Amino acid sequence: MNEKAKRGLIMLAGLASAAAVSGCTLGPDFKRPDWAAPESWFTGPKEAVKPPESVTVAEPITADWWTVFGDPELTGLEKRVAAENLDVKTAGIRLAESRAQLGVAKASQMPVLNGNASYIRQQPSNNGIFITIPTAAGANGAAGNTTGGIQSAGIAPFDIWQGGFDASWEVDFWGRVRRSIESATASADAATESQRTVLLTSLAEVARDYIQLRGVQTQLQIARDNVKTARQSLNLTKQRAAGGVTTDLDVANASAQLRTTLAQIPRLEQEEAQLINALSMLLGQQPNALRAELQTAKPVPPVPPRVPVGLPSELARRRPDIRLAEAQLHAATADIGVAKANFYPTLMLTGSFGLQSLQFNHAFDLNSNQYAVGPGLTIPIFQGGQLRAALHLREALQQEAAVNFQKTVLQAWHDVDNALTAYQAEQARRDELVQAVAENRRALSLAQDRYQQGVTDFLTVLVAQSSLLGAQLQLADSTTAVSSNLVALYKALGGGWETDMPEEKAVAAN
Repeated sequence: MNEKAKRGLIMLAGLASAAAVSGCTLGPDFKRPDWAAPESWFTGPKEAVKPPESVTVAEPITADWWTVFGDPELTGLEKRVAAENLDVKTAGIRLAESRAQLGVAKASQMPVLNGNASYIRQQPSNNGIFITIPTAAGANGAAGNTTGGIQSAGIAPFDIWQGGFDASWEVDFWGRVRRSIESATASADAATESQRTVLLTSLAEVARDYIQLRGVQTQLQIARDNVKTARQSLNLTKQRAAGGVTTDLDVANASAQLRTTLAQIPRLEQEEAQLINALSMLLGQQPNALRAELQTAKPVPPVPPRVPVGLPSELARRRPDIRLAEAQLHAATADIGVAKANFYPTLMLTGSFGLQSLQFNHAFDLNSNQYAVGPGLTIPIFQGGQLRAALHLREALQQEAAVNFQKTVLQAWHDVDNALTAYQAEQARRDELVQAVAENRRALSLAQDRYQQGVTDFLTVLVAQSSLLGAQLQLADSTTAVSSNLVALYKALGGGWETDMPEEKAVAAN
């Protein structure tokens, strides 16, 4: 490379450095939105008859929040969610895609260098650009072929050997590349929070379905116990009818009560099978894959006396959907800078260096080198309003993202308040149903005794049996709802989530 070429490269390097140092970044800088947090959580209705057995306390939430139920089987299922749930795997792949997009954006700030080498065997046209300027039109006797007064050169085929390097670099004077990288980084953060949202939802769904399953199994046991009671009543009425103490009407009523109770069982068995399949689906398993480990009936996981719910000020940091909305707002804000930078000239530094020779044995001689260096400037003059429309679009998308963030935060407070209310109210309902079951059981015992003594008719016994069965099923449903509401509360609070997400495992497993 001669001295002039060196000076040209030095000049371009200096120009690039000066542009990089003095360049500006267009568009608004992102500022984390402010949001007001209440000083304390909802404390429950003032007119409550008695405080709930399980109270919420402003203590740190453990990441493995499902362990508060003290159910080893539930804990075992939850530990499998991150690695086996298909939605979590899909979210992990999307995160990998977003990080790859970030890598593409970051590459834009680096120079592009390409190598090239070629060999060409070329035969120029005798009537093409290599012809000579001829003699007078119509002259005869000249060497070569003459057409219309133009004499061809008669060039023989020749070889061209060449190779070298091409380089280009966009000087990010207006910050277009920097804003693109900022947007891609925020989008990658959004993908991370999206995966956490999917994981939290899947963990809560597993806990909810498991609790519902145990609740249905409890109702099944209640129905089967009441079938035994109804059979005993039927046998008693048959004995009394055979002895002439009562009529067949009591027998028919007792048989109807037995059949009505038996009719409860198929529906509950169907719900049991569906919940087992739902859990199997959440863990990416075939239908009935979990039947062997879940078909044995167990009680509904009880709620603990104290429920840690953290502090209100921690909600935005803990809930992944709020952080997701914030990252989306950040990306939309950075995109405005990209749109504004498109209004300004684009400075591209280009350079090439190579060797070219008509003979291979001279291809690497110093005299075979060739080079080209210089800046290129592209100035947008007329785009038919495209650039301005693109800017308006980005500004509108940023405003939409800002409103979405506000709505997400507001929805979070509603979710928490509703979940706290439901958790406390259902405990009050359950406490009343406990008393109702006890009174109904006592009423049935008295009715049976009075019927055997002949003091009352069998209709009283039937009413007492039906009332007891209804109260027991309601109590089982309420007990299930209390535990399910605690799951809903932890989901509303953002639950707990692992610091190291399993996205690498999800991608590898796929």
